[in-house]
Amino acid sequence: MTIWEVYTKNMTSEIIKKCRTLLRAYEKGLLGDQNMPEDCHPVFKTKEEKLTYFTLPMALNYQRDSYKLWQAAKKTFEDKETRDVYNLRNVARMDESVLREKLLKHKLALQPVKHIQTWHKISKTIFENWETLNNFFETNKNDFLLIKNATQLAYKKAFPYLSGPKIFNYWSFIISTYGGVSLSNKEFIEIAPDTHITKCSVKLGVTTQEESNTLSKDQVSERWRKILSGSGILPIEMHPPLWFWGRNGFKFKI
Repeated sequence: MTIWEVYTKNMTSEIIKKCRTLLRAYEKGLLGDQNMPEDCHPVFKTKEEKLTYFTLPMALNYQRDSYKLWQAAKKTFEDKETRDVYNLRNVARMDESVLREKLLKHKLALQPVKHIQTWHKISKTIFENWETLNNFFETNKNDFLLIKNATQLAYKKAFPYLSGPKIFNYWSFIISTYGGVSLSNKEFIEIAPDTHITKCSVKLGVTTQEESNTLSKDQVSERWRKILSGSGILPIEMHPPLWFWGRNGFKFKI
């Protein structure tokens, strides 16, 4: 074993030790404000309502405040005049101008063209191919790898933004955590390196400061997977504790 390999092994061991500390702190509520943006949601009458609610807004969650996004999503759902944007059949047949008015009312959509087209395209894709999101997941046997193949390969262009690696992996986490979908092959869900995760990656030594500006999100995710391999910790399990640790300014000391 080379000096570099010994150094890397020791670093990995130390990072895993710190990850376990963060997981315990998260479970005990020690990382500061631990309310996830998605915790802001209405009461659902059906599973399909829940699945649609935690799917369509995810495609609009790009470079914006996640808390404001989900607050807007809830207002849109609870407003009788706009709730039908969560009905795939209705959206698939809805005039774009009508959909635009409904999605802009509570600022769920911020971009009057792109966001409306994204919402409509995903809704139409699901409805015309599977009719419901529940059917989509069941057709793919609730298997993360099959869902990934359908979303990122077979129907990639039909799932704008949702098919992107960062959003897709986080959506999979949300669907399994909040949507009630018991995913198999969950261990293959990658950590989603947003701003907070990127800062944590540097803080823990997973990446250097320079690498945080040069590595792609896929490369950062792969770095995390290699480090956690054999530790018993799933990459996506680290998302909440890292996210809150970074968002709350690393006040919890490890």
